Amino acid sequence: MAASTSVVPVAVTAAVAPVLSINSDFSDLREIKKQLLLIAGLTRERGLLHSSKWSAELAFSLPALPLAEMQPPPPITEEDAQDMDAYTLAKAYFDVKEYDRAAHFLHGCNSKKAYFLYMYSRYLSGEKKKDDETVDSLGPLEKGQVKNEALRELRVELSKKHQARELDGFGLYLYGVVLRKLDLVKEAIDVFVEATHVLPLHWGAWLELCNLITDKEMLKFLSLPDTWMKEFFLAHIYTELQLIEEALQKYQNLIDVGFSKSSYIVSQIAVAYHNIRDIDKALSIFNELRKQDPYRIENMDTFSNLLYVRSMKSELSYLAHNLCEIDKYRVETCCVIGNYYSLRSQHEKAALYFQRALKLNPRYLGAWTLMGHEYMEMKNTSAAIQAYRHAIEVNKRDYRAWYGLGQTYEILKMPFYCLYYYRRAHQLRPNDSRMLVALGECYEKLNQLVEAKKCYWRAYAVGDVEKMALVKLAKLHEQLTESEQAAQCYIKYIQDIYSCGEIVEHLEESTAFRYLAQYYFKCKLWDEASTCAQKCCAFNDTREEGKALLRQILQLRNQGETPTTEVPAPFFLPASLSANNTPTRRVSPLNLSSVTP
Repeated sequence: MAASTSVVPVAVTAAVAPVLSINSDFSDLREIKKQLLLIAGLTRERGLLHSSKWSAELAFSLPALPLAEMQPPPPITEEDAQDMDAYTLAKAYFDVKEYDRAAHFLHGCNSKKAYFLYMYSRYLSGEKKKDDETVDSLGPLEKGQVKNEALRELRVELSKKHQARELDGFGLYLYGVVLRKLDLVKEAIDVFVEATHVLPLHWGAWLELCNLITDKEMLKFLSLPDTWMKEFFLAHIYTELQLIEEALQKYQNLIDVGFSKSSYIVSQIAVAYHNIRDIDKALSIFNELRKQDPYRIENMDTFSNLLYVRSMKSELSYLAHNLCEIDKYRVETCCVIGNYYSLRSQHEKAALYFQRALKLNPRYLGAWTLMGHEYMEMKNTSAAIQAYRHAIEVNKRDYRAWYGLGQTYEILKMPFYCLYYYRRAHQLRPNDSRMLVALGECYEKLNQLVEAKKCYWRAYAVGDVEKMALVKLAKLHEQLTESEQAAQCYIKYIQDIYSCGEIVEHLEESTAFRYLAQYYFKCKLWDEASTCAQKCCAFNDTREEGKALLRQILQLRNQGETPTTEVPAPFFLPASLSANNTPTRRVSPLNLSSVTP
């Protein structure tokens, strides 16, 4: 699905008009700072606190303005003056979350600002009632069944205003949110694109648009305004679409033009490195970010994921305690504590904290996925499936949820189902070897061995994270009695292990040496067979076979049996392992790297 739209900016109030003439590039950072400070104020007046915070943080990262260049407050229109008393009272009620009361006093107001707050209060009132209904009666897994009853009325009213071209940028944003909540995705995309044209500085509209774009093709068809805000949007959407190289390039460009002190950009770069599993780099950036902004909570759940992967218990414990002191009722805090208990193998407690996170925000993607993982650990496959499905409802781009569903159905021995889910995960992460290995295993179970071979070779070609693809490929060749290819895979596997100095499970290393010893023995290559047999003696499971083979080699040599040159052999062991350094020919690898399943 692609959304193509030609947008004609609608008339807006004088209070918002100064925002519209914004720079198309970063040539004037002082002007950009003025625009950011202005939009931070305008969004704050309308209760759009996250957009206000984002703009203020970005403005803070730029040099301070001299007094002579400070932006004057936006002019007040006649309509604003008439509605000022009602707006001031309603905004006070809005700030203490008395949304129905705020809407009551704003009813009949004509100014754009008061009308937006009136409609937004009604929307938030519906959301609050929906959440209140679910807290006691239903667990977080059933939250999706409860709807905001106000949405249909709001859609009707906002649609009339939209057709009459009476909505400003903020009104268009709210209309888009209502459409998105009603699952009218195409209409929502069109409205959000229009909102970005009318009010390009409102980050909330860009962010909502970002959540609806599912692939790069869809992005190409959008008619977006040519402003500097578009660069922040593109960097964000590239990160979400796992186009990490493009995202990092965009963020580097933003740093180069003057946003080097932006904690938002630094955190996004850390998230990008997390997404490509460059764990050391991501940890380093997050640690630096914590020094700059020690009370920051955003993205700390991602930081905790990295600490979890590295099994850094003490650091994760410190992070959990620290965030509890700052704000124990934040979604991110609950996720960090959940990760801490998960690392300690206290899965029931971990699941409880992820459930708490979802009570605070039922659309929080990370908590759904992590809860699915915990249910998997507790062998509760039905609950895991439900959690992963909710994660996909929140964000169809979450490869972890698709991968989790694949694993769940693999446990349930339903290979056709898990093949579908692994393929979806692979589409989202085409260069992630874990998805390819999972696909290969799936094809193997379905006896589709050609496809399995392609997957394992592709997993190796893109950079095998778990160092298992070559072993699985070798075993597959063994199964198909393709001894030369199997030997080639085992040798490449051993070379990779010894070149990176990584400690691996002895089982697979011993398996490789055992096969190679037997292969070289059949080829009558006594030196190579002897080297591999000696290596077999270092492992408990292959020691006896290694000794027996060495005795056979010695016996054959004593009988005057000469090595053969007739049987082709693949390239031999690394020099550090080989008894002699005789150069040998290299067999070309299987030509499967260009094939993606």
